[in-house]
Amino acid sequence: MNKSELVSDVAGKAGMTKKDVEKVLGALFLSIEEALKNEDKVQLVGFGTFEVRHRKARTGRNPQTGEEILIPASRVPAFKAGKTLKEKVV
Repeated sequence: MNKSELVSDVAGKAGMTKKDVEKVLGALFLSIEEALKNEDKVQLVGFGTFEVRHRKARTGRNPQTGEEILIPASRVPAFKAGKTLKEKVV
């Protein structure tokens, strides 16, 4: 399911216009992005948690040359599904 399909599905279930749902989803995504940028967790009880995880610097190999390279430390967004979501998927 892509974003436009999600907007259509939510609009149908909520009895809202697609335009209004798109604004709400855009605001939701922006709020999550801003929270993660500030290193905050976003916990949606029953659904899951969005958080930032830190990866340490490490060495890797260039697959073409076999040469060792340094992969710098980084911050990556992560999602952990909540108990209710896990139960519904299984």
